[in-house]
Amino acid sequence: MKFAEKYFHTVVIAVCASFLSSLAFAEANVMGQTRDVYKTVIQQKPYTVEVCKQVAVPGDKTADTVVGTILGGVIGHQIDHKDGAKIGGVLGGILGNQNSNAVGSTQTQCQTETRYEEETIEVYSHSVVTFWDNGREYKLRYQK
Repeated sequence: MKFAEKYFHTVVIAVCASFLSSLAFAEANVMGQTRDVYKTVIQQKPYTVEVCKQVAVPGDKTADTVVGTILGGVIGHQIDHKDGAKIGGVLGGILGNQNSNAVGSTQTQCQTETRYEEETIEVYSHSVVTFWDNGREYKLRYQK
């Protein structure tokens, strides 16, 4: 620790006292004290973690949609030889997809997340020098 840092508080009190004394041009009864003020802060430390979840995946309805399209097209063609196959195919495909009993499954999906560990710590905020000159109190607030 350097000399100036070690005796900083004493030097500040002495300077303040001599300043007030020189203004008064008289003998002064000067006393003083210094108080450091601290504040509480939350320090966050980041870390990463891999989080995995089981996610439902729907079954494959392709076969039921194709079968519905073919059957709808055949039935539609029997009703109307011109456009019946097209309309029947589209409607059959929609019905086949909606009525499908395809069984879904579950799949594991993982992703990396950043989380924070929190720690409460005390840190220096400022200092207050209080001194008295002939019964009158003076305060000086400063930061190092």
